[in-house]
Amino acid sequence: MTQPEGRCVLAVDVGGTTIKGAVVGDDGRFRHSLTVPSRADDDPVKAVRSLCLQLRDDALALGATPAAIGVVTPGLVDEVYGVVRYAANIRFRDVPLRALIGDDLGLPVAVGHDARAAGVAEAVAGAASGLDNFLLLPLGTGIAAAVVVHGAPVPGATGSAGEVGHMPVYPGGEPCSCGQRGCLEVYASAGGLARRYARLGGTPGLDSRGIADAVATDRVARAVWDDATQALGTALATLTLTLDPARIVLGGGLADAGALFFDPVRDALRAALAWRTPPPVLRSAFGAQAAQVGAAAMARREAGLPVPDGWGAPELVPPVA
Repeated sequence: MTQPEGRCVLAVDVGGTTIKGAVVGDDGRFRHSLTVPSRADDDPVKAVRSLCLQLRDDALALGATPAAIGVVTPGLVDEVYGVVRYAANIRFRDVPLRALIGDDLGLPVAVGHDARAAGVAEAVAGAASGLDNFLLLPLGTGIAAAVVVHGAPVPGATGSAGEVGHMPVYPGGEPCSCGQRGCLEVYASAGGLARRYARLGGTPGLDSRGIADAVATDRVARAVWDDATQALGTALATLTLTLDPARIVLGGGLADAGALFFDPVRDALRAALAWRTPPPVLRSAFGAQAAQVGAAAMARREAGLPVPDGWGAPELVPPVA
């Protein structure tokens, strides 16, 4: 079937600090992007709805007709009913996003979890292309995972599959905001790394990238970096033994450190799997844009449009400014 030249989908990635929107053409190319603070409005639902309306108007101004919109968020997401049951960082609780945005825009709406959407992107045109069984872990403010089995992201019985950030890796360790101790994201998320570094007396204000740069010369940076890579390697060993993924894909700020990060993580994983070969551990092809590309793919499927292998390839997606 011939596709109209001006058709597009809209993609929205709702995060704890920003909301990112994009107009994505039939070929998977980002034709227009915008980013707004997610805390710019006292009502976060209003902020999301406002951005969606702006994105639709921007698409029409480009001469593109939206066929559907995909919206992804962190937290507990009921993808069947399009409801965000709980997302602490953006103050969502039982928000019927599909109904609200559908009423606003008059378009089909796909609502999903941001990590699972990122997994869709990596499977279609990224580091997990061609694989039916893999894991994707974006290492950001927290840590969630896309668990892809037989080609489909697994939501779990309550929509909370993949909350691996709260896997205990150091039992009895440092407290986590969830109420447990020793959780993975306390040690190995970008946010957790920065908090531990500051708490242990590191240079004030240094983020995960700054800590990576200081590992060779800063004793505190080295200590928290070693804890992070060991914790992540331990967690990946547990996930490997449970799920037997063909590949593990890591994204987020820590993955930007390259070999400084990946080498010790792979070493820790290998050491914890004495009797079997570990799966390859690769860097995300899309980085911080993976969830948004996945949201676009979900929107196309919601509209009944194809998402062929290679659609929305990384070279079609502008890097985060």
